[in-house]
Amino acid sequence: MTTGPAVARVLLDSPLPQLDHLFDYRVPDELRHAVTPGIRVRVPLRMARRIADAYVVETADDSDVPGELSPIEAVVSEQPVLTPEVYALARAVADRAAGNASDVLRLAIPRRAVRVEKAWRDGKRPTEKEPAPAGEITGYRDALMLAPGSRVAVDAIPGLVHAGEWVGAWALTLAQLAVREVARGRSAILVVPDYRDQDQLEAALASLDAAPVLRLDARQTNPERYAAFLGALEDRPCIVVGNRSAVYAPVARPGLLAVWNDGDGLLAEPLAPYVHARDAALIRQEQSGCTLVLLSLARSVATQRLVELGWLTPITPSPLRAPAVVLTPDDPTSPRIPPAAWRAAREALQFGPVLIQVARPGNAALDALRAGTPMAPDVGRTAHDLGRAFPGVVIRVSDGERPVERVDADPAIVIATRGAEPIADGGYAAVLLLDGPRLLMRESARVAEDCLRWWSAAASLAAPNARVHLVGVGGPLGRAMATWRQTDFLARELAERRQLRFPPAVRIATVSGPSHTVETVVAEATEAGATIIATEPDDGLLRTILRFDYAHGAAVAGALRTGIIRAATGRRPRPDGQGRDRRPAPTLRVRMDDPDAL
Repeated sequence: MTTGPAVARVLLDSPLPQLDHLFDYRVPDELRHAVTPGIRVRVPLRMARRIADAYVVETADDSDVPGELSPIEAVVSEQPVLTPEVYALARAVADRAAGNASDVLRLAIPRRAVRVEKAWRDGKRPTEKEPAPAGEITGYRDALMLAPGSRVAVDAIPGLVHAGEWVGAWALTLAQLAVREVARGRSAILVVPDYRDQDQLEAALASLDAAPVLRLDARQTNPERYAAFLGALEDRPCIVVGNRSAVYAPVARPGLLAVWNDGDGLLAEPLAPYVHARDAALIRQEQSGCTLVLLSLARSVATQRLVELGWLTPITPSPLRAPAVVLTPDDPTSPRIPPAAWRAAREALQFGPVLIQVARPGNAALDALRAGTPMAPDVGRTAHDLGRAFPGVVIRVSDGERPVERVDADPAIVIATRGAEPIADGGYAAVLLLDGPRLLMRESARVAEDCLRWWSAAASLAAPNARVHLVGVGGPLGRAMATWRQTDFLARELAERRQLRFPPAVRIATVSGPSHTVETVVAEATEAGATIIATEPDDGLLRTILRFDYAHGAAVAGALRTGIIRAATGRRPRPDGQGRDRRPAPTLRVRMDDPDAL
């Protein structure tokens, strides 16, 4: 007697929007023992006359679809890789962004690595330490205490701590929370913007003897990533550390979901449907009821909005030792580094390294500079001036192309672009933040918010009692840094955006494509609650920016999604007017919450 499901409902692994729903397929008798929810299969597409990859989402004994069902062609693997929770998350994330669930799952599920999977199923897995029982965990005597299911925005403690190596205090905070969650029998997902943050977090976890820790990030080879992904699928508590796509990790019983520095642009997914890791985390918390922590030195305005709505509870550790930030005027007639900052650097070099943050990246180290190789203007000019002013002092340059991750405690001048500042053992003896006015001239509605985050990050690398000189910046932004009350500035920024009806006070979407298609879709979106704020040509096509309230988000996304499907399935008249052209219509591109729209 044949046992097993007769029908499988599958999601096709296809970017075509018209295929973004579940399809019923008949399970052949010979495959009934193998077809279970979550596995990969291959199925026929009658219309396209080809075979497609798919995930089994559900199984059933019968189908409501009229007519005869096509049979599943083959089982690719009997290893379940799509959990019900991750599918529900992908579906909700895609719906909010007017995108495809399969596009989200491509971020969540690595490509299959046959050898890795076979070894895993045969029990050949890396030996891992067992997590410590709750009563035996040490190393977080002053850790943050949170009730299960809390949703909090936490102000990170600025400064460095020694956890086997020097790391940001924020990393130890997240590590402590994660270790405690595993001790409770639940899993933790820790999402950070880049590998530098990830290295600090892994060092902090190692100092607490945390286990098991799984890494999911873009630096891994696909076999490495797939092995870690299979480890996260196991029915045991674990800690997942990774970049933006780690928010979709298929852990058992998620207890903690934490995002560090959610305002960082690296957490915005550049691939369709372009969902920010923070937004995916908010949805996952609502679905799972886990604890959500958004930790930052200077929270994003989007997080500030959620705090003011009462959706997130703000937490500021007490006492909070803030860096000593000095506002230093920028005199156009003086050298690039004002005299007060020069003196601070000279005095601080007696005790340790000095960090100088500049605006624009360079492309060579000091030896290349001395050999006459040109550098970017800011870095090169600063290094040249400092080399003359401080003969015999080691000068290090760190930028996006040639980053330096760590420097020792010996006296040196470290010139770094924003985001490329190395960690100094014990912290910097002084920090100089140059080019503030130039950074604030960047064309972006979020420029002040970004600068506050960049400067706060650099200031947090200062040693205790060291001074941080912010050059050429005053007003509310300067006061926020000098008093270390970034939240006051962000609340003011949010209030101004509410008056202007700019994000995140409202949501926006951009629609690009042929003019007649865009006009039709935009008309339907306006009926759903959106308003047009700009229309402009876009490389021979038309681009329209829409604005809408959060309450209308689902309706607007639905209208835009309908337009995308209609554009993808439509046919164009032949140029001679004879019949229809079977070529697909030009693509309609929609991006919800486009960060570059304004």
